[in-house]
Amino acid sequence: MTTAPAAAPVASPAPPAPPSALPALDYSRTVDRLLVHRDALGEVFLTDLQPIDDQRYAAGVQLPRSHAYYGDHLLRPGCYDPLLLLEACRQAALAGAHRFYGVPSDNKFILTHLRLRLDRPQMVVVRSAPIALALRVTIVSRKEREGRVTGLDYEFDLTVGGVVIGRGAVGLRFKTPTGYLTLRLNNRDGLALPSSAAYPVRTPGTPLAPHLVGRANPDNVVLVDTVAAGDTAQALLRIPAQHASMFDHPQDHLPGMVIAEGARQLALFAALDVRGLAGAKTLVTEIDVLFTRFGELEDETVLTARAGGGPESGPGGPVYTQGGVLEPEDADGPDPERVAALQQVPVRVEATQRGESLCVISFVLTRLSS
Repeated sequence: MTTAPAAAPVASPAPPAPPSALPALDYSRTVDRLLVHRDALGEVFLTDLQPIDDQRYAAGVQLPRSHAYYGDHLLRPGCYDPLLLLEACRQAALAGAHRFYGVPSDNKFILTHLRLRLDRPQMVVVRSAPIALALRVTIVSRKEREGRVTGLDYEFDLTVGGVVIGRGAVGLRFKTPTGYLTLRLNNRDGLALPSSAAYPVRTPGTPLAPHLVGRANPDNVVLVDTVAAGDTAQALLRIPAQHASMFDHPQDHLPGMVIAEGARQLALFAALDVRGLAGAKTLVTEIDVLFTRFGELEDETVLTARAGGGPESGPGGPVYTQGGVLEPEDADGPDPERVAALQQVPVRVEATQRGESLCVISFVLTRLSS
């Protein structure tokens, strides 16, 4: 009797190849401010763009260690603002559309969505030298009409020193000046477009105390008439039309990044009121924004936040972290060179005008301990 040959061992799948190295990026100066639709040089953070292939390119960003808006946070240790990271992605998307995909300089850009997830919050701590942030940008969807690019959806790998610290996404749609004007007039039932340059300096209402939203400078607070009940908080958005960063140049609508700022502030307020997460120890580690309508300057913008039931850590119980559970005996002694995530709370914020939704923004707020 013959015996069957032994079955060949099943080969283990090869480990995934590490992402290829990015092209060398220049951090010595910022790009032309017109590429990123900014008037002020101090609001330009993009330093370089380098092509990889038809669907990908690399972008260099130097994040400012000190900034009147993005640097005004009570968080300790100080971290780079997640909205600054999103702004870096947005600028890389704008500039790439012009440089690599032929979108004309006179086109209007419309945001459809924004996403950011920080996987390594310890890597965004502000230290003694500026961070050289590198973005690997991938076009995941491209829309064309009559040979013209009308939309691009982007995904980003955010890397520092070759290490991926997080991922982002931006959606943009492009309109010719005539197409944009037609769209906006249709949205406004034919009413002429306003300008933020003519908007009142002050928005009526009682402003929120800065420390309740993790701020020091009241000029950076965009909430008025804030109230909380149960796990819900509500506020009106103050339109900071004279703010040098949030309104770098006149706008005919409410910028998406301004709505995101108001939502972030209300999320922090809700987390403080519902979960007791102090602004000095709370970092936004996830943001997901889906825009559905233009925000108008003349209409009251209502923000409503609901804080989710994040994990609790009772006396002697485990402390929940981004990487799993930190046992009680280890919770008192984290490595002083890193920032450990100790508690996470999801918060959902909706912005409405005249009862209609402008956007929904989901956050994950992470309590940090140095």
